[in-house]
Amino acid sequence: MPKVVVALDVNERERLNSILKEIEGEDVWVKIGLEAVCSFGLDIIKELKEKGFKVFADMKLHDIPNTVESAARVIVRNGADMLNVHCTGGKTMCEFAVRGVKEEAEKLGIKKPIILGVTALTSMGPEDFGAIGMRGTAREIVIRLATLGKESGLDGIISSANEIRVVREYFGKDFVILTPGIRPQNGSIDDQKRVSTPTEAVKAGADYLVIGRPITASENPKESLRKILKEIEEACNS
Repeated sequence: MPKVVVALDVNERERLNSILKEIEGEDVWVKIGLEAVCSFGLDIIKELKEKGFKVFADMKLHDIPNTVESAARVIVRNGADMLNVHCTGGKTMCEFAVRGVKEEAEKLGIKKPIILGVTALTSMGPEDFGAIGMRGTAREIVIRLATLGKESGLDGIISSANEIRVVREYFGKDFVILTPGIRPQNGSIDDQKRVSTPTEAVKAGADYLVIGRPITASENPKESLRKILKEIEEACNS
């Protein structure tokens, strides 16, 4: 069954602790991104690991190859189970990131973290792609960048549910697909543009579903999470 990754996009310690208290003990991963890391530092990964969570460090690394490799090594040393880079950084950058993750994991004697490539952000639509000079449809852009990522040694990509089926056709079932922009039926899409429901993402073949505000901004995060987990289970069994 696909794993839910709860996005801890918060910057206040009290709010973070409140959410963690609600979801602790549930069968979910957690995601920390720029907002959380800028607020709490990379040590937040260790804190979350101590609470029993698998951690996705959503840092979207994008810089010169040596810098990205070094940053990836630091993230591995802090205990992340998954991290990501921007495929638009190019093949060499992605290859350096993969090398850093593999070598650091071997040095520490730990399982290699999953390393994914960001293709097209789910907050972007056709007009956004054109404005930054990216040609083609979202699907074409995703396949082009996923191909680069695959050739660079990445374990998979981050993609909206709209592109999952074609990615599976190209790269098979072992290529990891993490899908953000998940919103319950009739839920607010906030700043996202290419969204999907949990059922749609599961049916399309996602391995991980990143879900933030529908859980973390809920009046009852635990209840909201359990409803989503139930929907995912029913989608898998139908």
